[in-house]
Amino acid sequence: MYWIIGRKSNLSLENRLLIYKTNLKPIWTYGIPLWGTASNSNIEILRRFQNKVLRSIVNAPWYVPNTVLHTNLQIPTVKAEITNFSTKIPRKANHTSQRTHTHPTRSQSPTLHGMYRTLFYTPICRYPQLKQK
Repeated sequence: MYWIIGRKSNLSLENRLLIYKTNLKPIWTYGIPLWGTASNSNIEILRRFQNKVLRSIVNAPWYVPNTVLHTNLQIPTVKAEITNFSTKIPRKANHTSQRTHTHPTRSQSPTLHGMYRTLFYTPICRYPQLKQK
């Protein structure tokens, strides 16, 4: 991918960022639900990868801080992505736990015998495409 988004690429900055957002970012965000429990060293590997790619996209020299790259390109850091995703999960869990589930009474729930009777003892005349011989 370096030849597409690298320093010597002829693509515009917007197109290189689009390639990063559509091709590379989904690869490392695929496992983001597990990274809340990941060690810091594993998260640092992803952070270094992201910084190297962003630095090569904009052809930034070594003395430009990574925070400047992230703010100018409006791309969140790996740590911010993980915290953003982890704050969404408890909201979803709380939302589903607030639902009330009512158990159907015996008269409302179909019994196995009733389903069997409905499937196998219905008269054929109810199905017009099938004719009795």
